Amino acid sequence: MSVSKSTQLKRIDRDTERLTDSPLYQYRVQEGYHAVPGKGNPDAVLMLIGEAPGKQEAMRGEPFVGAAGRLLDELLQSIHVTRDEVYITNIVKDRPPENRAPQKNEVNAYAPLLRRQIKIIQPQVIVTLGRYAMEFILAEFKMPEQGRSISELHGKPLRAQTPYGPIAVLPLFHPAVAFYRRDQKEILKSDFLVLKGLL
Repeated sequence: MSVSKSTQLKRIDRDTERLTDSPLYQYRVQEGYHAVPGKGNPDAVLMLIGEAPGKQEAMRGEPFVGAAGRLLDELLQSIHVTRDEVYITNIVKDRPPENRAPQKNEVNAYAPLLRRQIKIIQPQVIVTLGRYAMEFILAEFKMPEQGRSISELHGKPLRAQTPYGPIAVLPLFHPAVAFYRRDQKEILKSDFLVLKGLL
């Protein structure tokens, strides 16, 4: 009997909680945080992958629930997509101290979990939010755009070959950049219109 996608994803949630050999596990326990495995529709056509949870996310155990999450919701609504339709996760599934960028050993620790999520959901479109998520996916699928910057690639639909078939990958800036640079929100809005054309 085949195990349902949602059951398989619940196993990943549990495995994420129990990832005691992660470099961020002790920090999670010390701060009373939760792991943030991911959330959404197991049959999603669209998967959004961010970098790492922030404080709000780690407190609630859910991805993109802080200010960047509210902007993400607004951007999704602008193309008539709801959170219920998509799956949202991060490459790193615990909050790094001081909200710093994920380190290579942290990305490596959680990579097998993200690979399993992609394999289960089999999205047709992967949106990477931020440079680290973009670099991970470009390397993961051995894409020819590896080594190019997010400034060059954002909003450009790329093609990738996965074990389950061809998909579109769309690199986008992380929504949090809009809080530091006002023009970024307009860039994100226009990039989301590109996403609309892929769905």
